[in-house]
Amino acid sequence: MKHTLLTALLLAPLAPICAAEPPTKKPNVVLFLVDDMGWMDCGAYGSRYYQTPHIDAFAKQAMRFTDAYAMPLCSPTRASILSGQYTSRHGVTSAAGHTAPVKAALPEQAPGNAPFLMPESGSYLDPAQYTLAEALRDAGYRTAHIGKWHLGLTEPHWPEAHGFDVTFHCHPDPGPPGGYFSPYGVLPPGSARPKDKSIKYVVGNITDGPEGEYIVDRQAAEAEKFIEHHQARNKEQGTKNPFFLNLWCYGVHGPWGHKEAYTDEFAKTTDPRGVQGNPIMASMLRSVDECFGRILGKLDALGLAEDTIVIFTSDNGGNVHSNSGEDAKTQKRKADDPMLRDWRKWAGDKPPTSNAPLRDGKGRLYEGGTRVPLMVRWPGKIAPAATSDAIVGCHDFYPTILDLAGLPTPPQQKIDGVSFAPVLRGTGTLQRDAYFIWFPHLVPGVSVRQGDWKLIRRFTERPGDYEGVHELFNLKDDLGETKNLAAQMPEKVKALDALIDAFVKDTGALYPKPNPAYKAKAAKPQPAGAKPAADPSAGLVPKFCKLTVANGVARVEADGRTPFLGTAQIRASGPITLKLRARSTTGGPGKVQWVTQDQTEFPATGQTVAFTLPAGGEWQDITVDIPLTGDLRLLRLYLPADKSPVEIASIQSTGKTAKPKTWNFTSEKQ
Repeated sequence: MKHTLLTALLLAPLAPICAAEPPTKKPNVVLFLVDDMGWMDCGAYGSRYYQTPHIDAFAKQAMRFTDAYAMPLCSPTRASILSGQYTSRHGVTSAAGHTAPVKAALPEQAPGNAPFLMPESGSYLDPAQYTLAEALRDAGYRTAHIGKWHLGLTEPHWPEAHGFDVTFHCHPDPGPPGGYFSPYGVLPPGSARPKDKSIKYVVGNITDGPEGEYIVDRQAAEAEKFIEHHQARNKEQGTKNPFFLNLWCYGVHGPWGHKEAYTDEFAKTTDPRGVQGNPIMASMLRSVDECFGRILGKLDALGLAEDTIVIFTSDNGGNVHSNSGEDAKTQKRKADDPMLRDWRKWAGDKPPTSNAPLRDGKGRLYEGGTRVPLMVRWPGKIAPAATSDAIVGCHDFYPTILDLAGLPTPPQQKIDGVSFAPVLRGTGTLQRDAYFIWFPHLVPGVSVRQGDWKLIRRFTERPGDYEGVHELFNLKDDLGETKNLAAQMPEKVKALDALIDAFVKDTGALYPKPNPAYKAKAAKPQPAGAKPAADPSAGLVPKFCKLTVANGVARVEADGRTPFLGTAQIRASGPITLKLRARSTTGGPGKVQWVTQDQTEFPATGQTVAFTLPAGGEWQDITVDIPLTGDLRLLRLYLPADKSPVEIASIQSTGKTAKPKTWNFTSEKQ
C-alpha cells in the first residue's frame, strides 16, 4: 500500500522519530471524538468558512491522515473504537444505542412488500467485550469517559460497565441531554419517571451547571478537572500512573444548539469556495474547537503534552441532509417547532454542512458518509506536520494505542483492526490488504477499499439512489465517486466482490435473505403474444411525491414540502431546453436544478432556472432554457404540487450536444 510521509524534520530537529521499542513509561491517551464532523469541516482539511484555529494549529503538530474512515453512523463507530472489531462482528450496525436493549438479529419474517429480510442492529455494546478502556485500566491507566455514549440505554451497558473509572454521561443520548444549554434536566439513576409526560426522562450523572451553560464548554471543564485530579492523585500517592481520557463531544449533532453571538458573526461571512455557509454549524464547530483547545492547553499547563498521545477524529461523515428543504424528517415537523424556527432564521433551507468534493454524507456508504478527519500527536515520537494516505479506520485505534503504549494485544479479545503505529512512527506501512464497511441500513450495502479501488455492493436495486447493484470507483482519479466503472471492469468487480464474500464469512455478518412472504406487484394481464408495456415514467424518480400514470397523464401528488422528479437519463454536455406540457388547478412556481459530473452534490445556490405553471384546467406548454456547462449528471424538476396535484402530458429535453429524451404519457392527443 502506498504511504506518503511529509515531515518538517528540518524545522524540528529535536523531534526524532522513535523506533518501535516500548516507551520507558506509558503515555497518557486523549481520544477526542467529534459527533457528525465531516472531512472538510475544519481549516486543516480545506474549509475556508469554518474557523477552527486550535484544530488547525494541532494539525501542524500531528500526523494528518487523508484516507481515514469511520462508519456511516455514530453507534457503530463507537462500538468499533472500543472493541477493535468490524460492525458485522460486534453487531452494532446502526445508531440504535439509545433504544431498548436488543441483540443483532436477522428477522424470520417481514411485511409482504419487503423483498428481503434485513439485519436488525444490536442496540448495545456487549459487556462480554474486553474493551480498549478495560485493557488500559488493567495496565494501570486511570480511565475516564466524558460525553455522548450511545452504546446502551440501561445501566448494564453504561461506560462504567466497560472499563471507565470516571464518567460524565446520560441516557438516552442520541444527542446532548435535553438540549445544549443548562439546565440539562438529567435525573440520577433509578429516579422515577416524571408524571408530566412532556418532560423527557433522561438519567445519568450529568448535573446542571449555571443557567445557560453550554454542554460542550462543560465537557471541557470536566476534562480539565479529570486531568487535574489525576495529577493530584499521582502526587498524593507518589505514583506516575497514566490516564486515558475518552472525550466524545456532543457537538455538532442535533438539535443544533448554538451560541447566537458566534452564529451572528458567521451569518455575516461567506465561503470563498461557495460550498459551505451554514452559520449554525460554523458556530458549533467554533465551540468544539474551543473545547479541544482547552484540553490541549491543560496538557501544556501541567507539563503533560510530551507524555500524551492525542487523537482527534469524528464518528461519521458530515450531515448533508437534516433540516434542508428536501429532508423528509424536516417535512414532518410543524412550522412552529422551536428548533426548526431557529434553523430557518439563521440557516434557511441549508443542510448542516457540505462534504464537497466528497459525495453525499452521513448515513451513506459514499466517501462523504465515511471519510473523516484523523490527526494523531505525540511530541518526539510522531513527526509533526506530517501527512499520511494510509487507509485506516476506527477499529484500528484499539491495537494502535496498545502498540504505542508498549502493551500486548489481549488474547481474550478478537480484534479485526490493525495497528498503524508503524505509520505513525515512520518505521513501516500498514499491514492490511483491504478495508471494509458493513452498513445494512438506510441505503444498505457493504463496501471494500483496496488501494485506489472501491466497490460498493448493494443488496437490491434502487435506481433512485444508485446505479446498479455494484458501484466501482477509482478514488485516485474520481474522489467524488461520479463515474461507476462496474460495467466497464467486470474482472475488477469480481475480484473485489470475492473479498467481500470472504469478509462476510469471516466476521459472521448477518446477510439479507429473500423474504418468503414477499409479494411482488402483479403486472396487468397482456393479450397473448403481446410485448409487455414499457413504463412511460421509467427514469423519473419521484421525491417527496407520488407519481402515477393513468388515463394518458402522469399525476404528481406531494407528500412533502418540495416535491420533485429527478432523472439521470438526460445525456448532455451543453445548454439544453426542457419542454413541459402540464396543468394544475392551483398552479404556482417551479424550477429546474442540475448537477454536473464534476460536482458531488447540488450546490446550495445557483444552477437553477425558475418557471411558473399557470393555474387552471387547461394544458400549459412551458419551455425552460438550461445554461448547462459540462456533462450533466442529474436533473431535478420541481413542481408546484404542494397545494394540488400536477398532471403532466409530456416532458422533452433537446440541445445541440444532447441526446433527445422524451417522456410521453398521452394515450391520445391532448
